[in-house]
Amino acid sequence: MHLSRLMLNPGHRQVQRELADAYQRHRTIMSAFPAQLPEDERVLHRLEVHPRTGAVTLLVQSIHAPDWRGLMQKPRYLLEPPQIKTFTPRFRAGQMLRFRLQANPTIKLKREGRKQGNRVPLKREEAQLAWLTRKGQHHGFQLLTAPDGLPLVRVARLGEQRGRIHRQDQRHPLTLYVVQFDGILRVTDPERFSRAVIQGIGPAKSFGCGLLSLAPA
Repeated sequence: MHLSRLMLNPGHRQVQRELADAYQRHRTIMSAFPAQLPEDERVLHRLEVHPRTGAVTLLVQSIHAPDWRGLMQKPRYLLEPPQIKTFTPRFRAGQMLRFRLQANPTIKLKREGRKQGNRVPLKREEAQLAWLTRKGQHHGFQLLTAPDGLPLVRVARLGEQRGRIHRQDQRHPLTLYVVQFDGILRVTDPERFSRAVIQGIGPAKSFGCGLLSLAPA
């Protein structure tokens, strides 16, 4: 696995467009990879804007090695050369890890006469934590809880992120309600957890959600 850290110039016009449009940011990131990646080779990313300094950090995780030369050739797009490190996801049952996850917690509501329901954002913190708890059960991890049973997770609402998806000469509006989870988890199933780290968690993975960052607890 490859994890890239890019420091973007917040004063650059293209960066400003990509901050405002998640789809444009997705296109720029994918320009560093072959046009046809295997379906199971997910490229995940997370955008972080420092609340006080305005510094913009882009983290990109991929199986395939990225080629950032195209971005490096754009004058003043990057503030410094990309930093890339490689790692192999290996975990053990019972391992405790600090984590950060930006996600788009949603639920599908079925509509009469349609096979696919509408995806509706979960905006209450209790519902968001319940969503994350369910994801943990599916992906092989457990959230640590307080004596009252509530997860020891800090939830920060990042608000709506918008964009326009371009397909077949048509533009489709994109709206994501993004939250950031920070907390401590316990690995319960190393194999499923490794898959979650590689493939991401939840919807909107192409648009900055789902990348699970980990550190020793």
